[in-house]
Amino acid sequence: MKTIKTILFTVTTASLLSALPGVAEDLPEHSKKLYGEGLCAKCELKETDHCQTAVRVTEGDRKVVYYAKDNLVAKKFHPKICKSVEQVKAVGNVQERDGKRHITLTHISRRDS
Repeated sequence: MKTIKTILFTVTTASLLSALPGVAEDLPEHSKKLYGEGLCAKCELKETDHCQTAVRVTEGDRKVVYYAKDNLVAKKFHPKICKSVEQVKAVGNVQERDGKRHITLTHISRRDS
C-alpha cells in the first residue's frame, strides 16, 4: 500500500509540474555549441554602453558575434573576459533579433588550446 501511494504521489507531482506555465517553454529550442573568443561587448568590441559577455566565432570566412543575455551564467563568467579575450566553449539557446545573434548561455568555460 505504501508503494502505491508513493507511485501515485510521484505521477501526480510530475503531471502538475509539467502543466505549470513556463516549464516547457524554458527548454532550449535552438541549442548550439560555440567555440571562439569570449570577450566584453563594451570594453573589447565598443558596441554596448555596459559590460556584456559576447562570443565571437568564425563562420566560413567571416567573424560573427553572439551577444549573451545577462543571466547568472554570463554574469559569473564575465570577469574572466572583461578587458581581455579568452578562447571559450559556450552552449546555449541562440536567437536572432534586429540583425544580431543572441545567446542565452547555459554553460561557458575557457577552452584549452
